[in-house]
Amino acid sequence: MKSILSWETMDIPEGVKISINAKIIEVEGPRGKLVRNFKHLNLDFQLIKDEETGQRKLKIEAWFGSRKTSAAIRTALSHVGNLITGVTKGYRYKMRFVYAHFPINASITNGNTSIEIRNFLGEKKVRKVDMLEGVTILRSEKVKDELVLDGNDVELVSRSAALINQKCHVKNKDIRKFLDGIYVSEKGTIVEED
Repeated sequence: MKSILSWETMDIPEGVKISINAKIIEVEGPRGKLVRNFKHLNLDFQLIKDEETGQRKLKIEAWFGSRKTSAAIRTALSHVGNLITGVTKGYRYKMRFVYAHFPINASITNGNTSIEIRNFLGEKKVRKVDMLEGVTILRSEKVKDELVLDGNDVELVSRSAALINQKCHVKNKDIRKFLDGIYVSEKGTIVEED
């Protein structure tokens, strides 16, 4: 059954600027600017101000939407929430090397934007992974065999981590026994919450 109007709002924190232009949302904060396109969704986006509190809010509404459209409202809000977290706190993914016999060697090249993985399962092949735009990679100083991926866009950071994980895929072996690889061990933000 179609509902006539379904809508949800979210608060915009201080120090964050949001502009909407034809379903393209730009979020600007202390860490930079992120842009996301919502043209594929049949939703209306608008910035409103709460009369009582004066708090700025983002309102997303769907007219005559089915259950799927109503679910898309929540999804769009989550995406905008991720953009806000990205420009205020940033995203940090940590990855660990897992090996049983051959220690994995990794060298970070190209000004912290790509990684070369050597000696994976004792293979001579050099695996090179370039990070996606705006993502930097570092070796952890405190923890042995740990990589730290930092960036503002959660999608680009997580996809970069996935690319590294997929490069170290064990072929022609029983993967229950050969657990070697580079795996995501922790997901969080760069600016730690108190």
